[in-house]
Amino acid sequence: IFVVLMMDFQRKKKLTNFTIGLIFLFSGVEYAVILPTIWAYLQILNAEPYFLGLGLSAFSFTGLLAGPIFGHWSDRTHRTKSIILFANLFESPGNFMYFVGVSKWLLLASRLVAGIGTGAGAAIFGYLTRSTSTEDRATVFAVVMACRQAGLLIGPAFNLFLRLCNFRLGPFEANKYTSPGLFMCVLWLVLQVIILFLYSDLPMGHRNVPQGVEPVESSVQEKQKLLTSEDVDEEEPESSSYGSMHTSEHGVGPVPVETGTVDEHRENPFHNFSASREYLREEVVVLLTAQFITLFNQTALETMVTPLTQKYFGFGEVENSVMYCLCGIEVIAGFFFVRWLSGRFTDRAILAVGLVICNLSCVWGLVFLANPQGSFAWLLSAFIIGVFLQVLGLPFVAVSQLSLFSKVTAEKTQGFSQGLRRSVGGLATILGPLWAGGLTNNLYLMLGVMLGLLTLLTVMMSLSYSYLVEPRPETVHTAAQEESA
Repeated sequence: IFVVLMMDFQRKKKLTNFTIGLIFLFSGVEYAVILPTIWAYLQILNAEPYFLGLGLSAFSFTGLLAGPIFGHWSDRTHRTKSIILFANLFESPGNFMYFVGVSKWLLLASRLVAGIGTGAGAAIFGYLTRSTSTEDRATVFAVVMACRQAGLLIGPAFNLFLRLCNFRLGPFEANKYTSPGLFMCVLWLVLQVIILFLYSDLPMGHRNVPQGVEPVESSVQEKQKLLTSEDVDEEEPESSSYGSMHTSEHGVGPVPVETGTVDEHRENPFHNFSASREYLREEVVVLLTAQFITLFNQTALETMVTPLTQKYFGFGEVENSVMYCLCGIEVIAGFFFVRWLSGRFTDRAILAVGLVICNLSCVWGLVFLANPQGSFAWLLSAFIIGVFLQVLGLPFVAVSQLSLFSKVTAEKTQGFSQGLRRSVGGLATILGPLWAGGLTNNLYLMLGVMLGLLTLLTVMMSLSYSYLVEPRPETVHTAAQEESA
């Protein structure tokens, strides 16, 4: 019976992980089929240039609000299936509104509605954190992010046939600008059925713990913070697991507390929770700053790229789609390279390398792209190198800061924490396009501010480098045993 149950659990786990991969794959596809055509779509709706920034930011704005709510919901229930199903109820109608697109305001509203669905990502990352060990976490996150990048890769391929659409669906016209909305509406409906039948809410007691390492109640790092905190009640020690490793107030082993207290803590993960103690720590502030600055710069550049290629190279939707396809190949290769590096180097070292590459990208843009001069071949070459450097640094920073953040924040409130992290990223993806949308003709100012932000982040990361250390299982276990002795 035990063998049968384990086989059934493994089957459900594989199907659940497959479904999670599809969710991120489809989110990448949506981004890739919308982004290359939204500028031209707005133009035929007689929208002002700043509407490009509004349209791209609207999607992130509602995701910013929904993320912490869905994350909190996940922490309280330890259930993600119902959250994902509910979130997807906004994706399909939002994309259908994009397909209808009778005015620039309806298009803006469509991105607001669809953006709510992205809030489910906080619950998913909370689940992944609770169900993986610290050693495997960067690898798992890299694979999940690679799924989204795979969507970005195959999305332009869909655009190649969507641009051929020319038919009517009742009173609505499907053309190369509106068909991406209809296509994504159908995809999200299909995914809703897949989630309903293949996704399972698995128990959180199964995780990959290295051989010879026993799980204990909370990390040594958190325990030391709690012992030095003024608001700790010594008779009721707070239990908060960081980095999936555990210790107790009495060394390795279970905490001798009353059953009622244990049940209360288990039912309410926010018991004795302090947002200031949790998020106003140096290492957390640095990682949230990294999330904001990297996404701000990325979305600003993405907003600037389409008008820039149209102005200097005469690119249309086909050329832009091919460009995004090539970028997707590079990013996927980068994520798998980071996946390989994560088993050999620490997350903070990978983050440092990513910041160096991002700084080089901004410097290159300031020198060669802010005031483009020279032949067509030279301008195209300089543009390709700049884009290559920017895309190359993305996997290093994205995976390492996400993995580190999941390790330095409490596991029991990981859904809310991931929602907060994604909200910070959502704020960046709102401000990035708004900033770049009005500065497409003043690249010195736009790229100069981006380089200044990266320099600030690099200095912060250098000063806090020693704090960006996740507890290794063997270190935590040994330290707990020594303190107990």
